[in-house]
Amino acid sequence: MVLAERSEAQGRLKIGRPVAIIDIGSNSVRLVAYEGVSRAPTPIYNEKVLCGLGRHVATTGRLDDDAVERALRALARFRVLCDTMDVSEIYVLATAAARDASNGPAFLEAAEKACGCTIQLLSGATEARFSAYGVVSGFFRPDGVVGDMGGGSLELVDVKDDQVGEGVTMPLGGLALQDLSGGSLRKAERIIRTALEGAADQLESLHGRTFYAVGGTWRALARLHQAVIDYPLHVMHNYVINPDDSIDFLHLVEDADAKTLKDIESISEARRPLLAYGAILLEQIIRLGKPQEITISALGVREGLLYDKLDNEKRHLDPLLRAASDLNLLRSRSPRHGEELWEWTSRFIESLGLPETEYERRLRQAGCLLADIGWRAHPDYRGEQSLNLIAYGAFVGLDHPGRAYLALSIFFRHEGLSPDKVGSRIVALAGTRLMERARLLAAIMRVAFPVSVAMEGVLPETPLIARGRSVVLQLPSHRADLANERLVGRVRALAKLLNLEPVIEII
Repeated sequence: MVLAERSEAQGRLKIGRPVAIIDIGSNSVRLVAYEGVSRAPTPIYNEKVLCGLGRHVATTGRLDDDAVERALRALARFRVLCDTMDVSEIYVLATAAARDASNGPAFLEAAEKACGCTIQLLSGATEARFSAYGVVSGFFRPDGVVGDMGGGSLELVDVKDDQVGEGVTMPLGGLALQDLSGGSLRKAERIIRTALEGAADQLESLHGRTFYAVGGTWRALARLHQAVIDYPLHVMHNYVINPDDSIDFLHLVEDADAKTLKDIESISEARRPLLAYGAILLEQIIRLGKPQEITISALGVREGLLYDKLDNEKRHLDPLLRAASDLNLLRSRSPRHGEELWEWTSRFIESLGLPETEYERRLRQAGCLLADIGWRAHPDYRGEQSLNLIAYGAFVGLDHPGRAYLALSIFFRHEGLSPDKVGSRIVALAGTRLMERARLLAAIMRVAFPVSVAMEGVLPETPLIARGRSVVLQLPSHRADLANERLVGRVRALAKLLNLEPVIEII
């Protein structure tokens, strides 16, 4: 077959043409193109240019001329990229710098000509709402306060499940603090304390809840925190920091020369001077707000805008299960098999009488949908490749222990049930209970696949149940020949894990 006959990408969801968002921020101008508008949007291209539009706005009241020129060049380039990707819709957003500068209107007029699109200038309240929607989009039933720190401003807004409160905006972005303080960290601390007095309601409501940290500076701080504690999973989204253990780290960032910080080379040079301001601001939020935990969100205003475009039915879909279902569709031999596997394992778990929380149940459902995504790899590496795809995949609605559980489940499904076959650090990340649940799901799947060979329609007629002191696999007579030594061994391994007896029953 010639290439011209195969020009349509088979690894893309058929949800229409891509959409793009251009975010004109105080520090960077960024283009993100998404596969489409969905509950679990996947970026197909991401590029940013650090322009520093808001670098001197707080003191001069104007956008810097050089920064404006860099931004306009970036916007013109982004327009060409969007045309190349055949983007159906381009949403262009401008935030604090363009909002606050006296020459902001002139810049926006030039920017619209450069990108060929109408630009939406967000108010502080709208920016806060979109940031909160981004967290709603990226977390399963969030409960806390969202803090979006950009270059020019900080937005704080309460969120619980899909309900978003009234937000407040303060001039506490990294560039604004650097500008207003004249580079003095102590003066910046005083500015922060004074400004946060105007957010007393949001900070009071934060007590004992989660602070969702949105924005590049806080993601950079989290990356450094991971380096300091030698964290095993370099994924920012849903990375959790204990406030009680973070103050010493924040002081280290505030007091140290940025060049001496561990893993600092992973942070762009333009962002490094802003780290100390982000650390001071986060420390004050911890002291005043007393959150139970700090959770990093990789999703913010852009994803919040896409979430705002969804209808109510799609908004209420589980983002993890939507993403797992999409990957199942794109990479499995038979997507329907993943859904049947979920129903098949549910029947077995129910017959076993095994207690299962809602959290564990949705993880198991995601695991069933992801069970076959590594089949194209070499047999010797299917476990390793599946582990990497899941551990480092762009999943949302998933915390890091759950991510480890899913990766381990599919790894053990391919490589066998011994914990010694996988690194101890990802096992520790999952924790004892999820580790054992991962081995159990893998053991069940290791029975399923030699029966169904990943094809739909087989598992519904070959139930696996727990009966009395036995694990029973029932095979209809026309499938009796499946019961060879390999399948018997798999049933025996599952039964041994549960301290039960293995039985294969021909019905």
